[in-house]
Amino acid sequence: MSERLYFRQLLSGRDFAVGDPVATQMRNFTYLIGDRETREAVVVDPAYAIDDLLGVLSDDDMRFVGVLATHHHPDHVGGDLLGFSLPGVAELLGRVQVPIHVASAELEWVRRTTGVSKTDLVAHDHDDRLDVGSISIRLLHTPGHTPGSQCFLLDGALVAGDTLFLDGCGRTDLPGGDVDAMYRSLRWLANLPGDPVVYPGHWYSAEPSASLSNVRRDNVVFRPRSLEEWRTLFGG
Repeated sequence: MSERLYFRQLLSGRDFAVGDPVATQMRNFTYLIGDRETREAVVVDPAYAIDDLLGVLSDDDMRFVGVLATHHHPDHVGGDLLGFSLPGVAELLGRVQVPIHVASAELEWVRRTTGVSKTDLVAHDHDDRLDVGSISIRLLHTPGHTPGSQCFLLDGALVAGDTLFLDGCGRTDLPGGDVDAMYRSLRWLANLPGDPVVYPGHWYSAEPSASLSNVRRDNVVFRPRSLEEWRTLFGG
């Protein structure tokens, strides 16, 4: 990573939302990405404790300019989850007005989950780029976990949301999940050049991050060699 890149990986229940039982159990990662010279920064998947996240940015003297949402599930953007009402982008917009960047196929899902206005959401297509200061972020549409799941590629890092974990991948049996689409998305990510470091949406592995080459080697989701074999192993 370049010296100009501001990048922080924060674990729910440890680095923010400390003491929140849902945040502690879910083990979500939230990411802060920005430009150290212009002091601009975005937050990837803000949930649980919005003031904590804004406080980290303030303590780091970074100016909050937007949100990147990997997908619409409440543990990533706020909303109702198993009887709990999780703070997220709606509460964030109550403090500061910034754009919420989502994949086009996820826009209505995010709107319904969070209750924010459609005008608060900025829809993106696959391989759109978002510049935060001089930091360029590629927005990669990777459906499977949800119809509009997206990953973010920047400066040697792949922020993978719930599409790709270091061990396993996101579920496909929830509303909007698609087993075949997940297979195609994982295969596409596996062929990204440059061996970026994978930063997942949850800490479900021994380490919080790993190179893509190591994930390809060790993760069971890359063992099937065909869609038919994938369906046999993961389609049920």
